[in-house]
Amino acid sequence: MPRTARTKLLTALAVKRYAEGPATTKELHDGGGLYLRRREGGAYWYLRTTDPATGATQWHRMFPDDPQGGYPHKSLANARDEAERLWNLRSQGLDPRAERRRLIEQRKQEEEAARLDAVRRLTVRQLFDRWRETELQPRLRADGKRTGRKDGGQYVFEQFGRHVFPTIGEIALENLRKTELLSVLDAQVSAGKLRTANVLLADLKQMLDFALERELIVANPLATVKKGKVGGPAVERERALSEDEIKKLATQLPSAKLHLRAETAIWLILATAVRVGELMGAVWGDDLPTDARKRTARLDDLSKQAEAAGVKLGVVDLGSRQWYLPQTKNQRDHTVHLSDFALGRLRTLAEMRETLPGDDDGAMSPWVFPATDARNPVCVKSFGKQLADRQRGTEQRLKNRTKATTTLALPGGKWTAHDLRRTAATIMARLGFGTDVINECLNHMQQDRMAKVYIRDRREDAQARAFDALGERLGMLLGSAEDSGSQA
Repeated sequence: MPRTARTKLLTALAVKRYAEGPATTKELHDGGGLYLRRREGGAYWYLRTTDPATGATQWHRMFPDDPQGGYPHKSLANARDEAERLWNLRSQGLDPRAERRRLIEQRKQEEEAARLDAVRRLTVRQLFDRWRETELQPRLRADGKRTGRKDGGQYVFEQFGRHVFPTIGEIALENLRKTELLSVLDAQVSAGKLRTANVLLADLKQMLDFALERELIVANPLATVKKGKVGGPAVERERALSEDEIKKLATQLPSAKLHLRAETAIWLILATAVRVGELMGAVWGDDLPTDARKRTARLDDLSKQAEAAGVKLGVVDLGSRQWYLPQTKNQRDHTVHLSDFALGRLRTLAEMRETLPGDDDGAMSPWVFPATDARNPVCVKSFGKQLADRQRGTEQRLKNRTKATTTLALPGGKWTAHDLRRTAATIMARLGFGTDVINECLNHMQQDRMAKVYIRDRREDAQARAFDALGERLGMLLGSAEDSGSQA
């Protein structure tokens, strides 16, 4: 029976008084099964019907998908119109609830179609932004492991900004093909930048896998592309300085026109086997607060500065002859014993400490290797560039860089800061120390899974002996270099 033939019992004023009146469990009936019912949060319109199959009473909430589906947003007139529509559905043999489910499913399909359409219009640049925010930001998981990249994806952003975005950044994902991606990589290969090509390949693959997992693309176009077909297989460096080269390096350093801090950094890596990022993140421990709470707060602040600069915070304590790294690349702490050789170099740096500019109390910079402003650590890439610039050859000199282009060149070929770390390990091995001790000195994780689980001894005493022996050997080599230099 149509709604218009039914009795209308309510008035707008009666509905208003009911809705604004005291709480009640009693419904307000307009006739024809139309009710206004008080519920927590407001008053809502219902249509009471009978299930034709079972005879059971059914309460159908009206306007269920509308956030403002209750009174007063939906007036008595609105409710009567909706009730008539629902009764008309019933008269056609349709269940209002089933019809609502159909409309909901239809709306879901329309929303999914709109989402897929938006995905198809998503560009490579927009995908990168989403990938960087989701996966490249450094975060601490519930199990204590760190995820993401320590620089938050800044390096990848710079690389993509130079090599990817100008070419394919505005291409929609639905139009992205292997040929466009390979053109980016081929450009680097043609320019002789094979390592850059391999790095871009790895990052592009990871970004596209991210898109695949989220059904933004149906397949990764680079899934079958291997490094061997782009920049060639990665070659593991094996460069280690010989003892003769170490002596030669000592005689060449004065002509390299390096800052004394940079010279000292070379010997510190050789004496401690720390990574460059750990070296540049070192702070002096003697002026940290002694109060535990204040000390922790200060270290937290310094750690944030170190992370922003892309280095690992470490505390150098000359009194205890220790360099403590609370968090390292291997996600565990590490303590370096300072030999007499390392201690002497650090004392040289301590004598060079600078006061913080503009600090009326004359506070000293906390960083062993401070930046120009003395408030932050020096850029982690700066040291590597200084070494590389002095091994280029005159014809390869970069504009506005040092003219001392061959002063650090050695007979065994080009060397890097990381090669100094390998050299330290090689000297320890020649001095008779075992691989297990050397790995601990380098802060390498156990490769054997069972050993990793069951052997918890870090061999601190053996590490100290190894570092002391390494320092003695370096001292002897530098002494020999000075003697040969004076004789010459």
